[in-house]
Amino acid sequence: MKTALTTLLGCRYPVIQTAMGWVADANLVAATGNAGGFGFIAGAVMTPAEIEQQIVAVKTASDAPFGVNFHMFVPDAEAIVELCIKYQVAAVSYSRSPVPTLVSRLKAANIVCIPTIGAAKHAAKAVAMGADALVVQGGEGGGHTGGVASTVLLPEVVRSVDVPVAAAGGFKDGDGLVAALAFGASGIAMGTRFLLSQESPVPLATKQCYLNATPEQMVVRTVLDGIPQRMLYNRYLRSLESSSSAGMLLRAVKNGLAFSRMTESSLLAMLKSAWQMSRSGDVTFAQTLMAANAPMMIQQAIVAGQPDRGVLPGGQIAGTIDDLPAVAELIEQIMSQAQQRLRELEALR
Repeated sequence: MKTALTTLLGCRYPVIQTAMGWVADANLVAATGNAGGFGFIAGAVMTPAEIEQQIVAVKTASDAPFGVNFHMFVPDAEAIVELCIKYQVAAVSYSRSPVPTLVSRLKAANIVCIPTIGAAKHAAKAVAMGADALVVQGGEGGGHTGGVASTVLLPEVVRSVDVPVAAAGGFKDGDGLVAALAFGASGIAMGTRFLLSQESPVPLATKQCYLNATPEQMVVRTVLDGIPQRMLYNRYLRSLESSSSAGMLLRAVKNGLAFSRMTESSLLAMLKSAWQMSRSGDVTFAQTLMAANAPMMIQQAIVAGQPDRGVLPGGQIAGTIDDLPAVAELIEQIMSQAQQRLRELEALR
């Protein structure tokens, strides 16, 4: 299937595997590329050395193009950009607070820039700052998300920009891909569906929690960092909701120190980045100080395999998924179902 997105990214199918923290590793990205999709390494929770290691691992396992996701407000952002250029990564993805100089550096190296947005007002701004394509995430999506459903947000964004758009939030199969194309998108981007695959590194005990969930249990809360985030409503999240403000502040300090050690950044550098990010107007300084809460609490459930001792980000679509296919099987099913649905729609003309 050839669309503006496949042409831009160089992949066979218009299916993007998003950069889920702790999940989107080299194995998952390589499997996605080998199956014809386009995967992103979750560099936002890695040091530059770890990102380089993951890039090399993907290139060893696959000849397919792939991308790297990272935050441009972190102290090591310039080093990550240089790694992407050094290894000729096909694309980068990012979200909050893009840095114009870094976007320009990437574009000069012919690296495709694909930010994720969750509000229509950010679309034109992102393109003006150099975005070559957009991932548009509706409120159904997992992790940090907006409040507008994909069916409302997607067509509004498509009408407002002239770059390829990938639809995210509420997609898992070929029917969803065809629906996104009908709204004017050039493909879909999926996180939760790839999390629930054989190549996903998430422990089985944690995957089972998602498989047992209903759509109603995938709720949006702001307790982690003050920004709306969709997660599975488990015992740990309930305990966070009953925590005092002082207790959450203590968690934020503890997680901030742990995150700075993990990413090999100094606390002073992270505070400086938080201040710069807050000045962009997207989030408050208090919210940026709590930003480490999400990745560190997610790590406990996603990496350590202790779902009752951490949070489980995911989209509402998790409540409709009941299997763990291999990535190649998943993408084959998506494309086969999409082609069948397109033939049925063609017969209606």
